[in-house]
Amino acid sequence: MTNGVDWQARVGDAWAAEWRRTDRSFAGLDPALLAAALDGLGEGARVLDVGCGAGATSLAIAAARPDVAVTGVDLSAALVAAAEKRGGGRATFRVADAAAIAEDAAYDRLVSRHGVMFFDDPVAAFAALRRVTVPGGRIVFSCFRARALNGWATEPAAALGIDAGGADGQAGGPGPFAFALAGEVERVLTAAGWRDARAEAVDYDYVAGDGADAVDEAVALLRRIGPVARAIADAPRDRQGELIGRLAALCAAKRSGTRVVFPAAAWIWTARNAEEPA
Repeated sequence: MTNGVDWQARVGDAWAAEWRRTDRSFAGLDPALLAAALDGLGEGARVLDVGCGAGATSLAIAAARPDVAVTGVDLSAALVAAAEKRGGGRATFRVADAAAIAEDAAYDRLVSRHGVMFFDDPVAAFAALRRVTVPGGRIVFSCFRARALNGWATEPAAALGIDAGGADGQAGGPGPFAFALAGEVERVLTAAGWRDARAEAVDYDYVAGDGADAVDEAVALLRRIGPVARAIADAPRDRQGELIGRLAALCAAKRSGTRVVFPAAAWIWTARNAEEPA
């Protein structure tokens, strides 16, 4: 289970160090998410990127729509620093807890690329987010679907003999698959006052490595990011080499041309803020 505390420390630091590789792993999902984020976005709109990470989604929106004001928030100071460094002032970034955010002015659009699955109390968090959204404003976010559909998670764990199971959905607690069950997500959004919640299923390639050193790139990513990262880091030193060797063999087997690719499956959710406060 990964929670907010992890993002403020070990997990956030790892993602900040690996943002180029993690951005590549999401590249197959980004066009669909960006299209949904921009759909119907008015001129001069204010956009809030929740769990902005190293800023990829914020900066993509800012590049596509220079007229809008984009703010990204994240729990991880390391990720916010990475976003600010690469952003060059094209968007505003700050360290903040989106679950407890309070603003004087409201946002027209909330977006998130896989940044909303880590709330301890999802209903309270989405209610807080709705309160900083204008009436009729929308939220657009992506999240992983069922664990079994996401080979980037299951296949490395199986190759290393590690139990990376756990329940999909809220029963599994905060983490990558906390929003895997569409019915649960719809109930969370409705309870938080959002309306017209809809989900689109997207299958995409999780590119763990690319180029002449694709296997090494994939191993470097997966030993720091994902379900086997902690197991490798916590293993006795004399076992780490064996585990990394197994991971390298899997990545070599998953190589196709210049890329190491795993299957990935996500939801893209949209919902509207009710005209009247719930």
